[in-house]
Amino acid sequence: MFPFPVELHSHRPSRRDLLHLGTGLGAVSALSALKSAGAAAASVVNAQGTSKTIRSCIFVFYYGGPSHLDTYDMKPDAPDSVRGEFSSIATSVPGLRICEHMPHMAPVMHKVALVRSMHHTNRLHDSASTETHTGRQGPQGDREEFGPISQFYPCHGAVLTMLRSSQQLDVPHAMLPWQFHNVVTTPCQGGGFLGHQFDPLLVTGDARHARYESDQLNRPAELTSDRMLQREALLSGLDIDSQLAGHVSPLGVYRQRAHELLRSSVLQNALQIEQEATATRERYGMREPEALPGDGAAAAAPARNLRGQNLLLARRLVEAGVRFVNVHDFRQQGQNWDSHSQNFHQHKRYLLPQADQALAALIEDLDERNLLDSTLVVALGEFGRTPKINGNAGRDHWPDCYTVLLAGGGIRGGSVYGSSDRTGAYPETNPVTPADLAATIYWCFGLAPHSEIRDRAGRPHRLADGRPITDIFA
Repeated sequence: MFPFPVELHSHRPSRRDLLHLGTGLGAVSALSALKSAGAAAASVVNAQGTSKTIRSCIFVFYYGGPSHLDTYDMKPDAPDSVRGEFSSIATSVPGLRICEHMPHMAPVMHKVALVRSMHHTNRLHDSASTETHTGRQGPQGDREEFGPISQFYPCHGAVLTMLRSSQQLDVPHAMLPWQFHNVVTTPCQGGGFLGHQFDPLLVTGDARHARYESDQLNRPAELTSDRMLQREALLSGLDIDSQLAGHVSPLGVYRQRAHELLRSSVLQNALQIEQEATATRERYGMREPEALPGDGAAAAAPARNLRGQNLLLARRLVEAGVRFVNVHDFRQQGQNWDSHSQNFHQHKRYLLPQADQALAALIEDLDERNLLDSTLVVALGEFGRTPKINGNAGRDHWPDCYTVLLAGGGIRGGSVYGSSDRTGAYPETNPVTPADLAATIYWCFGLAPHSEIRDRAGRPHRLADGRPITDIFA
């Protein structure tokens, strides 16, 4: 039995709601507020674990779609119209070559697995992003969203939050440094049919100063710890219904978790990225590349960038106990990774240098801290780019075949799973789908991908419709 009616939890509490509860705490995330409620919005059927499980996952999303042909699946023998301008370089894995503009990743490829046969049918950003983050195409099919629409399927982190709610983590799932969007926020970044209580904690980044905060963790300056404790004691004493029933009321759960979250010094400290040594911050990358003549708007870029610092913060959040961290590399499509024009200039000058430095630093840093084996790193876009270079020296959307990178979490370093054809257009061997990737993530956390959760109407849904890519794991 659920501890209280499911319908009560389909609403995210607003600041006004919490003020009515007498907390005065502001808009505290219902994600954390209801962890102690267990599977209030869904039930688990026949969930089974594997013998070895990871502790955390960092899901790095390059919104817009990087070019697989100009990064990890180069085609040096293809025609000029496909091959492009870049050359390849050797890596720490004999015979494995990657783009010359990724000199930081080349020495760590023995800690990485590549899946070169990812594919799906969504040709537009929103639908492709939805399938990437949930393992399923949205109910609306392959389309962009030009008005508000509700998310149906939950994202990976939301599912894990629900299934691991008994672990009583302060924050099981975080997202940074913003929500990504096309015209409206793409509906794949929250709890979906599980409810808003399983949305991630949003950590926002200040691009000018490379700092982070979460409005959901802030409390009014006048609300001291002593005043919080006094209010909590007063409200507990007034909760007569709960005392008579012998259990904590639903509203009491909100209050209790809100207070616990705001008192969590571990998470607050994790966001203080300025505590890191300057050398560490520089290792991940702090500066934008200097603009060259003709770069136009790029010359006005801020002095610091968030891209490297995002991954450093993800490492800090993992150390603080956050189980799933979504990192969004760009906020909106059309800003660089969506390289319909000047693909090679954009990748060479602004995309690959920062992404290469940051991802390599994350992998090495996790390894040095003995966190890599217990942390799965996934890095990908919503699709790849067309094999044929268009008339604007760009590449267009291409979901028919692209590459996903995985590191840590027990993977066999230096492995390559699947392959594309001679032009990188279609999978040639071992095709993989986002459903398979979702199944792999859940399997790594010790969950049986074909076990079921139920939506608020009681309908069963498998965790994932695909199969784990077990061949890339030791």
